[in-house]
Amino acid sequence: MSKMKTKSGAKKRFKATANGFKHKHAFKSHILTKMTTKRKRQLRGCSQVHPSDVANVERMLRVR
Repeated sequence: MSKMKTKSGAKKRFKATANGFKHKHAFKSHILTKMTTKRKRQLRGCSQVHPSDVANVERMLRVR
C-alpha cells in the first residue's frame, strides 16, 4: 500500500515551530510601487498561523 503524500505546496509555505507553524505574509511579491512604505515594512518577516487554522496545516503536512 502506498503512503499518503504531504501537500508539496504547504511544505513550501509553512514551517513547524515549537508553538505551531510560521508563515510568510501575503501581498509582498510584486506591484509594490503603489503600496506605502509603512505597509511593506509591516509585511516583512514571518508570523504565526492562527490557532483556528493549525489543524488544517497539520493535516496538509502530516506532522505531529
